[in-house]
Amino acid sequence: MSEKCASFSDMEAHHEQRRSVESDLLRRIRGDGRGGVFTPSHFLDLGSRAAVDQALSRMAATGSIRRLARGLYDYPKKHPVLGDLLPSAEAIAVAIAARDATRLQPAGAYAANLLGLTEQVPAKVVFLSDGASRTVVVGRQTIVLKRTTPRNMASAGRLSGLVIQALRHIGQRHMTERVISALHQRVPAEARAGVLRDLKLAPAWMHPILRRVAGPEGMETSNTP
Repeated sequence: MSEKCASFSDMEAHHEQRRSVESDLLRRIRGDGRGGVFTPSHFLDLGSRAAVDQALSRMAATGSIRRLARGLYDYPKKHPVLGDLLPSAEAIAVAIAARDATRLQPAGAYAANLLGLTEQVPAKVVFLSDGASRTVVVGRQTIVLKRTTPRNMASAGRLSGLVIQALRHIGQRHMTERVISALHQRVPAEARAGVLRDLKLAPAWMHPILRRVAGPEGMETSNTP
């Protein structure tokens, strides 16, 4: 085989491999359904990092998927009037955490919103993380991953962690019976023992509040303000 023929054969093999990676990517993305958020690291079992990067870039250019930010893509849900919808802040944060092999803990106003203590979804959504701090802007959403202490991450992924962060946001001075009652209603009976187990991870001022949240009928006779 001549050198020219060998070179042509190599090019054909390269193009075939590229098409195979792109086809496999698209099949998996569509199989997972619309609304998925992903990074190149989600597909490294299908090809090299360079091949995956190139395939995602081509797919974004043709509109098969959408590029949200550098190295971050989604397969958007569609609305009959509004068109492509933006993914949730949590979906974006989870995709980044999966890429970086880190954990997340909703914090601040977002934690309070998830527990129904506030109705407004904050424009800046904060997650505590045991990875590097970073900020990602997608549309009008700002997602902040904030590196924190191991103590703050000890209850990550548990309802107790969400409650602790919501209470941090509200603050001791603004604690009311309404907040305690609302939290008591939102913590199911099967999760209350876990809240009590994680009492040691919360500041001392939260202890009587958390006991009421996890207690029978909110322990309404308590003197907590």
